[in-house]
Amino acid sequence: MTIGTSPALDTALAYHHAWTTGDFERAMTYIADDIVCDTPAGRIHGTEAFRGFMGPFVQILVKASPIAAFGDETTALLMYDTETVPVSSAPGAECLTVHDGRISHLRIIFDRAPFDAAQARAAS
Repeated sequence: MTIGTSPALDTALAYHHAWTTGDFERAMTYIADDIVCDTPAGRIHGTEAFRGFMGPFVQILVKASPIAAFGDETTALLMYDTETVPVSSAPGAECLTVHDGRISHLRIIFDRAPFDAAQARAAS
């Protein structure tokens, strides 16, 4: 579900569409050089750290299904479900701050339980 449009939401959706359709290089064009990203494992800074965090996930992504998207002038919130090689359903959400068409802060939350379960099955 997407309600209306806004500058931040437009950027967030363009970024999301790029990485969820396998065009990670295009997705990176929406990332500010000095991005701060809060992840379940901690805070990362800068594009190279962000690339190191998101790149491997994009490589195992099969598809992403949007659930909801909202935004205003500077903030957008996306919620979606992902299917990856190891798990069939892993919901996630991102709160993005956008300045001048680029994402300067991203807080990403996702359910790690399906990945932990898949890793435990693989280890046994």
